[in-house]
Amino acid sequence: MASVLKVDKLDPQSGTALEIGTSGDTITVPSGATLDISSATLTPPATLPASSGVNLTALNATQLTSGKVPTAQLGTGTASSSTVLYGDQTYKAEPGGGKILQVVQTITTSASTHSTSGTYTASNVAGAITPTAASSKIFVSIFYIAAVSNTSSTLAAGEAKIYQDIDSGGYAALFPSAVGNLSFRNVGASGDNQLRAYQTITYLDSPSYTLTDVITYKLYGVATTGWGTFYICPDSDSASITLMEVAA
Repeated sequence: MASVLKVDKLDPQSGTALEIGTSGDTITVPSGATLDISSATLTPPATLPASSGVNLTALNATQLTSGKVPTAQLGTGTASSSTVLYGDQTYKAEPGGGKILQVVQTITTSASTHSTSGTYTASNVAGAITPTAASSKIFVSIFYIAAVSNTSSTLAAGEAKIYQDIDSGGYAALFPSAVGNLSFRNVGASGDNQLRAYQTITYLDSPSYTLTDVITYKLYGVATTGWGTFYICPDSDSASITLMEVAA
């Protein structure tokens, strides 16, 4: 039978150090008893034994001065460079679509002339962009001043298209697809009839590319057969082409 020592207070015989038990002993505070150390200084060991922290209710996050909280402890799902932690504590794909990743603008004042040969020829209005992300879309906006002139007929007309080149692979018509779009005509008395107009073409392109490819967009023009000459940036008027990379 265990011995019971009943005292109200234990003090060291000398000095200020009091030892209870011997190395290897287990000191037990039974269920229902309270060990009140609220007014004392507690010096824990350098390595705390495994224990539940459910009752540690006043931890201050500012005391986390080293190390990092494991991502698995922050939320469910897979943490990676392409996921973000949402408010429901779940890792999900990073929001995308609609974000503008870069904007490139090129301005020219160099005029170009396009005949009635029936073949679209390149103008000096061009811009290039190198996408920074996979599967991006490219929003193309071209503003230019154009004129058509015909000295021998009552009609004058011109047409323009956006052409595209990917990594020097060769230019191909991009938009619009049908000849005759974006045309304008001047109907009047015979003689030197001219029409001068401000033109804007916009197009959202979904090119197939690799991240090292340079994508170039250029304005091409042609005068409608028999209807004079088509000028882009006549008299060295300015034109601009703006390219915006839109995240997929």
